[in-house]
Amino acid sequence: MSALSRLLPLFFVLLWSTGFIGAKYGLPYAEPLTFLVTRYALVIALMTLVALAMRAPWPANAREAAHIAVTGLLLHGIYLSGVFISIDRGLPAGISALVVGMQPLLTGALAGLLLGERVSRRQWMGLALGFGGVALVVGSKASVDSLAPETLWHMVMPAVAALFGITAGTLYQKRFCPRFDLRTGSVVQFLPTLAVSAIIALNTETMHIEWTGDFIFALGWLVVVLSVGAVSLLGLLIRSGSAVNVASLFYLTPPATALIAWAMFDERLSALAIAGMGVAVGGVWLARKG
Repeated sequence: MSALSRLLPLFFVLLWSTGFIGAKYGLPYAEPLTFLVTRYALVIALMTLVALAMRAPWPANAREAAHIAVTGLLLHGIYLSGVFISIDRGLPAGISALVVGMQPLLTGALAGLLLGERVSRRQWMGLALGFGGVALVVGSKASVDSLAPETLWHMVMPAVAALFGITAGTLYQKRFCPRFDLRTGSVVQFLPTLAVSAIIALNTETMHIEWTGDFIFALGWLVVVLSVGAVSLLGLLIRSGSAVNVASLFYLTPPATALIAWAMFDERLSALAIAGMGVAVGGVWLARKG
């Protein structure tokens, strides 16, 4: 394995973790689906230009294109919409990350059944350990005891939908379209995602945007760094590794997000949070070694 291949998971975790920071900057100035529709449209325009300039190959037939489109609806449409709506409803980003952080356990439970992958005892131990570490990190920073159960559920429900969306998308792509050109594939993934999200946004939101400097920065970051950079890395990782190994990386997202928030916003980390990060990293190592 080359040095670059070894570093790809690290690059992916760092880039993916900045998504919550981008949401924090941008959501005060646009409703969640309006924000995402604008993001999707810019990604499609950018990746279409890249694909045409580089003469990238498009899907060979309608069946292949349909499978790629389904992965887009699951990985981008359901996942991103769920996370953004939860944060917009007042759920702390850390708790949203914790809910989505359950993905490796869900993926591990389903990978053997749907993909025929063998999940070893060591991997199960790593997955459970990783989830425990994530719980320590987020639990040390977030408190929702003052919220009524129905209010908390209203906030958490979209994040739960995001959890199932990204789990299903990872498994579906690994099963039906593990290899496709990432340049044209991004266009095929985001087109149906844009269409569905726009229809829902037109019927549920005002579609108003305040074009502030913070919003433009957040939008540019999410388009270039997240939708192009991180998603391309996710595609490469899904292509080259098992579903469980790829999913285990998501355990590192909440700790990495906490570190970025500490560096950018001077958010202090408790001893318990630092200990949880160590546990999560150890769990990921076990899961990937298995």
